[in-house]
Amino acid sequence: MIQQNIDRIYKKINEIKSSEQEVLLVAVSKYRSIESMMRVYEAGVKDVAENRVQEFLQKYDQLPKDITWHLIGHLQTNKVKYVVGKVALIHSLDSLRLAEEIQKQSEKQKVVTDVLIQINIADEASKFGFQKEEVKDAIEQIKTMPNIYIKGLMCIAPLDATTQMLNNYFKEMKTIYENLKVLYNDTDRVNMHYLSMGMSGDFELAVQNGANLVRIGSAIFEE
Repeated sequence: MIQQNIDRIYKKINEIKSSEQEVLLVAVSKYRSIESMMRVYEAGVKDVAENRVQEFLQKYDQLPKDITWHLIGHLQTNKVKYVVGKVALIHSLDSLRLAEEIQKQSEKQKVVTDVLIQINIADEASKFGFQKEEVKDAIEQIKTMPNIYIKGLMCIAPLDATTQMLNNYFKEMKTIYENLKVLYNDTDRVNMHYLSMGMSGDFELAVQNGANLVRIGSAIFEE
């Protein structure tokens, strides 16, 4: 079932995306067993995301070492030391305080940590992330931190958003992404490589609007 679901997701992505658009499928392992994640791995998906640090650490030790790990949940500053050097990409850099801690722990471990800047695209009080108008200033400050490399942007759309609203949010993210792409290049330790948006319920709309990384959980595992 997992293999069929993954094939179906890839098929949908390929039908929607533009010819030059490459889309990375990241499987979300939240609350999933090691056995289920092994089936995802055997189906050919080697990029895996976890929301919670404790679950990530358990799975990191038990799953194959050639998995590329992503952290997508809110990261508390006191947990940063456990993930730096282990995760390939932190999607949820949502404050300067968190950036400072990632810098500190990365320097300690002599690594450079790749991150995405999380934008609170719908201005939700319950969500983490920079406000749209804060993003450029935040990047200006974070790019002075030598052990952090900004690889793009991430957003989580509201669960109750209508199709039209989702369309607007994703469009707005793409515009911000393209504008920043023009401003920065690799020399600044900023490279707008990833636009991480879209989950099981809205990934098709996200891809349609230019997402090149989607985070899929339930659509992979549903029967």
